[in-house]
Amino acid sequence: MDADQEKDLQKFLKNVDEISNLIQEMNSDDPVVQQKAVLETEKRLLLMEEDQEEDECRTTLNKTMISPPQTAMKSAEEINSEAFLASVEKDAKERAKRRRENKVLADALKEKGNEAFAEGNYETAILRYSEGLEKLKDMKVLYTNRAQAYMKLEDYEKALVDCEWALKCDEKCTKAYFHMGKANLALKNYSVSRECYKKILEINPKLQTQVKDYLNQVDLQEKADLQEKEAHELLDSGKNTAVTTKNLLETLSKPDQIPLFYAGGIEILTEMINECTEQTLFRTHNGFSIISDNEVIRRCFSTAGNDAVEEMVCVSVLKLWQAVCSGNEENQRVLVMHHDRARLLAALLSSKVLAIQQQSFALLLQLAQTESGRSLIINHLDLTRLLEALVSFLDFSDKEANTAMGLFTDLALEERFQVWFQANLPGVLPALTGVLARCEKDVDLFREVIYTLLGLMMNLCLQAPFVSEVWAVEVSRRCLSLLNSQDGGILTRAAGVLSRTLSSSLKIVEEALRAGVVKKMMKFLKTGGETASRYAIKILAICTNSYHEAREEVIRLDKKLSIMMKLLSSEDEVLVGNAALCLGNCMEVPNVASSLLKTDLLQVLLKLAGSDTQKTAVQVNAGIALGKLCTAEPRFAAQLRKLHGLEILNSTMKYISDS
Repeated sequence: MDADQEKDLQKFLKNVDEISNLIQEMNSDDPVVQQKAVLETEKRLLLMEEDQEEDECRTTLNKTMISPPQTAMKSAEEINSEAFLASVEKDAKERAKRRRENKVLADALKEKGNEAFAEGNYETAILRYSEGLEKLKDMKVLYTNRAQAYMKLEDYEKALVDCEWALKCDEKCTKAYFHMGKANLALKNYSVSRECYKKILEINPKLQTQVKDYLNQVDLQEKADLQEKEAHELLDSGKNTAVTTKNLLETLSKPDQIPLFYAGGIEILTEMINECTEQTLFRTHNGFSIISDNEVIRRCFSTAGNDAVEEMVCVSVLKLWQAVCSGNEENQRVLVMHHDRARLLAALLSSKVLAIQQQSFALLLQLAQTESGRSLIINHLDLTRLLEALVSFLDFSDKEANTAMGLFTDLALEERFQVWFQANLPGVLPALTGVLARCEKDVDLFREVIYTLLGLMMNLCLQAPFVSEVWAVEVSRRCLSLLNSQDGGILTRAAGVLSRTLSSSLKIVEEALRAGVVKKMMKFLKTGGETASRYAIKILAICTNSYHEAREEVIRLDKKLSIMMKLLSSEDEVLVGNAALCLGNCMEVPNVASSLLKTDLLQVLLKLAGSDTQKTAVQVNAGIALGKLCTAEPRFAAQLRKLHGLEILNSTMKYISDS
């Protein structure tokens, strides 16, 4: 047997072994193993077809088949083996066809299950997902969707089983680990729940923020469970305040009493809430619902202001909620995550009754002291209404006004708030403009509020297109006013916002010029840092691009344009691009170009026009400035030809045509 025959024999024997293993796997009781074997068989068939084509190429010459020698005739054993392989091939193709058909059916059943789930019909959803799995047993999304439906029915054990099956289909299925973490949390398997969530982070590190929230939920619930255990042990031991708390809640649960009855009982209960034990018993004995679901108390909230007793009831409830939520994150969660209570809190902040408004605000401040509390506010309260209420506090004392906007400042630093802010620009920005208007009355008092607010506007809302020209003009006016501040931080941020709003309207550019913005920005360029200079040159570029009087004032303040030319050597490409644009604009002032003949401006601009910068605005603006320079002073054109600058300018034209 020659080397080629030996090689073919070994290849054949290896194929037989592998195919035998595949057949065993296709007959496995494990549907996932079975389906994987089918897929592997399909893959092998494709490879066999490719090998067959290669063999035909090797044995074909001038379209004439070369017959094998008689000594190489196939044995009976080889013929049987080929028949066996052909049978496997036929079976695999039939399985592949059935799989494609079943995939279509499974997808349709998944959609029907999703529709039922969306309608809250979880039993039907489970039925449809199960029918889909009968068609295709390794479709992981059917397992994870069914697990989610099981969890809605609080059948957590079945949900866990489905998640395990999903992981057999795909060991990196993050959705399966998420549902497992949630199911184990519901079953109070805290350590297992944590491991599930951590596994998500191993698979996809980009989900760090979400995983952090999940782990925080585990910590909070575990802490709440320990608190409940300790509280009930103290209640069983007969601790006086624990027993009294329970008895008072039973008393307050009596319906249809007069408002004064509830006001008195709630005030006594509030005095009893001194420790975590009483706070926990309040929660576990349905204290929140006893108060918020009481028809008499609800009526007091809706009509407060008409009657002193009703007002007393409202204030007493708000003080009670402060007492039970102080330092107790689980109570905070139960209070705010209830839809009706969350809506009530936002409404009470805008109450016409000062005492109710103040106590609502005190409760909100209490919640905002912790990260979890701020998260509850952002996720469950009406933030637009909340912001409007906070703005209204600026009409109160300096202390209350500063505290109100301090709360807004804290919320503005939260990533979730920033996401909400950007998604709700049309409704939010007018209110923020109102805040700026009110804070201008006393910049020193509201320094931190103004500083944060300007940063928020600059970094968030102005990344998106302007909501409206009217709003942009109003913000620009506020920022122009703030440019008179003596505070460097406020000056810089006001300039930053102005650099992004000024171009929205020629009308506001005119107002800016009348307000002396050119002189102020030139001062920024002389004394400010790189950030302030970036904003200043952008504002000057906008002004000089639109109005000749702005160009003349720049020249008057910087006769030799030395300040502008110095900016061209900066490593900040945004700053360089705007400086080149501003210089080009200034070339339109008579005699300016001639005064620059002894400078190296042409060489500097030429170098920038031909440079390989990341910002194409640098090449474009430098090219435009060169064109204006040579147009204004022909002697520069002669220098440009000597330096072969026309070729560089021609290459720059592609940036201009693309921009």
